[in-house]
Amino acid sequence: MHPYRSHHCGQLRQSDVGAAVRLSGWVHRVRDHGGLLFIDLRDHYGLTQVVADPDSPAFSTAEKVRSEWVIRIDGKVKARTDETINEKLPTGHVEVFASDIEVLSASRELPLPVFAEPEYPEDIRLRYRFLDLRRETLHANIMKRSAIISSIRRRMVEDGFFEFQTPILTASSPEGARDFLVPSRIHPGKFYALPQAPQQFKQLTMVAGFDRYFQIAPCFRDEDARADRSPGEFYQLDVEMSFVTQDDVFNAVEPVLRGVFEEFADGKKVTQNFPRIPYAESMRKYGVDKPDLRNPIVMESVTEHFRGSGFKIFAKMIEADEKVEVWAIPAPGGGSRAFCDRMNSWAQGEGQPGLGYIFFRDGEGAGPIAKNIGPERTEAVRTQLGLKDGDAVFFVAGVPAKFASFAGAARQKAGFDLKLIDEDRFEFCWIVDFPMFEWNEEEKKIDFSHNPFSMPQGGEEVLDAVIAGTTNAEDVLAYQYDIVCNGIELSSGAIRNHLPAIMKKAFSIAGYDEAVLEEKFGGMMRALEYGAPPHGGIAPGIDRIVMLLCGEENLREVVMFPMNQQAEDLMMGAPSSVSPRQLRELHIRLNLPDEK
Repeated sequence: MHPYRSHHCGQLRQSDVGAAVRLSGWVHRVRDHGGLLFIDLRDHYGLTQVVADPDSPAFSTAEKVRSEWVIRIDGKVKARTDETINEKLPTGHVEVFASDIEVLSASRELPLPVFAEPEYPEDIRLRYRFLDLRRETLHANIMKRSAIISSIRRRMVEDGFFEFQTPILTASSPEGARDFLVPSRIHPGKFYALPQAPQQFKQLTMVAGFDRYFQIAPCFRDEDARADRSPGEFYQLDVEMSFVTQDDVFNAVEPVLRGVFEEFADGKKVTQNFPRIPYAESMRKYGVDKPDLRNPIVMESVTEHFRGSGFKIFAKMIEADEKVEVWAIPAPGGGSRAFCDRMNSWAQGEGQPGLGYIFFRDGEGAGPIAKNIGPERTEAVRTQLGLKDGDAVFFVAGVPAKFASFAGAARQKAGFDLKLIDEDRFEFCWIVDFPMFEWNEEEKKIDFSHNPFSMPQGGEEVLDAVIAGTTNAEDVLAYQYDIVCNGIELSSGAIRNHLPAIMKKAFSIAGYDEAVLEEKFGGMMRALEYGAPPHGGIAPGIDRIVMLLCGEENLREVVMFPMNQQAEDLMMGAPSSVSPRQLRELHIRLNLPDEK
């Protein structure tokens, strides 16, 4: 017999009754039932109940073992009695009567419990992550992550993509976040950077003629943590394709995401045909460019109903500035003063002066706004929005660019509080037609709104029109897109600008001369001058996909060894100081800030 096990702890069934077996694993818990000791023995695969009675030579050892000790047991498989069968366990019809127990490794007193998984402080969980990972839910999340990645990889290969690895040590480039820098020992004073994304490398792979690339790529960004963003590092499904249009990218990626979500959704419905929503429409209807389409609330402009009305606050704003609009946020089922007051209080807590409202009862509108604008305008609002008795509507006013995000948050707040959101669905959409340029208020100039390497819709001709002054730069759209699920942005992508002449004009419109292009992206520019195919891609976030499919709200619940909010690895003690010798070898002298 094998020195540690003949079976694993999730393997034994009724067909094994009478067999002599050997199991090894962790003591999940010990129970004393009137002299009989029951040990729940756990390994990666499952749990088996082990019984030691006072007549067994294993009993004296069984009395000593404690939670999370690692033990080996020899024994015979027996059927449980009908009243002790545990249908919740695959091994719940049998138990092993121990004849011998060997302690392979004892455990100190646990700093956090593994059994029952009570809430525990995050710093303790991260410091002892190797114990935290023994907990059933987290262990299952990590295994689901592995299965999801395997499924993605299989689907990509079946769809004709090829997996390539790109460098980890590379050059620093402005990707929108801070780089992690790695000093070079053999090139004093120079630094590598860890890639924020393989963006340039995957484009160069297309220039090199490899056509359909993918990679489960590690990415590194020195940025603050958020619930949906890990500090330091994350993984993405990096994809690039040659000789493709935007539709081709969508048609390749959509089946992969839909298939993976259907496979791991545990019965939840998944969008079959991902709708395509222009950026401007998404901002107007939902207040965000990553809308949660499980929420049925759609905002509308009701500006004309307030123009010249008795509600002077809005009427004067509309009269004073032609850019001012009034947006309505319908709230089906929210037609009570108590709910409206709660929403108003929430708005004030968000730093807003309040949230105007009308609620409908007995065939008419109620509330201060209804009284001020009168029954005809109130009825016009109700008719436009399709509201009925028992419903409410909230209003925000101003320049949409300044209030849209707040309006979007109010929409989502109303949807959750009124239980309008169907949480048994995964609702996908594409956000398309992003603006290529935007006004940079801080620097008082036109700048790129997002990705400077996207192909402008209209190509070189539209950029020439901007340069000639016949087209507004802010009206130029890009072949740029996001994929969104349940209000979470999984990825941005684009059809790339593969023509140097267009790239130079796009950068000049944003106020950058060719020297900047040469300094920051010289390698890419030179590559594009040697025959680059039209190409495009996308990079959905693996961590966010797994978070959604595991039903978690924080990435740390689906990442094996995450950092804390301060980008510290409490378990390994990183970041850490290094020795003076290491610094000398790297030709580095520290210039630390003064301690306060």
